[in-house]
Amino acid sequence: MKAFFAVVFVLALPALTATPASAGCSDSAGPDVDWSGCEKRRLKLGGNDLSGGIFVDANLSSSDFKDADLTGADLSSANVTRARFAGAKMTEAVLETTAGDRADFVEADLTGANMVKAELPRADLTGATLDGVNLEKADLQRTVLENASLKNVNFEYALLARTRLQGADLEGARFHGAYTLLARFEGTDLSKTEGLSQDQLSIACGDEETILPEGLEMPEEWPCE
Repeated sequence: MKAFFAVVFVLALPALTATPASAGCSDSAGPDVDWSGCEKRRLKLGGNDLSGGIFVDANLSSSDFKDADLTGADLSSANVTRARFAGAKMTEAVLETTAGDRADFVEADLTGANMVKAELPRADLTGATLDGVNLEKADLQRTVLENASLKNVNFEYALLARTRLQGADLEGARFHGAYTLLARFEGTDLSKTEGLSQDQLSIACGDEETILPEGLEMPEEWPCE
């Protein structure tokens, strides 16, 4: 009897020790693919349907997802450094604690995405749609958000040092506790934002075309002049 259980245990051991993170790394790209923890650098996946895909902790650095469908994809803690998502559909995607230094999200649709604590310094989101996105405590230093749609975005306690927000639609955006050192608001309408303080404004950059929320005043001299 002991020998029988020993054989059963040995046969079951591979199943017990298999790691889900690497189980699907050889799977072809497609909807609901699970590449959790996989090394997938420098891939060419432009235009692919990857909706619902799971890329948690995956290394996707320098990969090309231009115009891909990543609706509802989970990229939590993934490395997307220098990856290209220009024009990608990423509605309701999860990018919580995702690392994306210099990633390209130009004109991507990230409506409703969860990007809490995402690290996207120097990323380019020019013209992107981020309506309703949660960017609480995100690192957006030197990130480009020019002409982006940022309606109802949560920037609470985000790092916005030198972030470029010229021409962005910030209706309903929340800035409570955000760090705005030299954040660029030239030509930007801030009148319908929430949580901006006079102290935050005094270290940011604007011009005569910047429209301020009610109760705030133009600094005597903008730091960037």
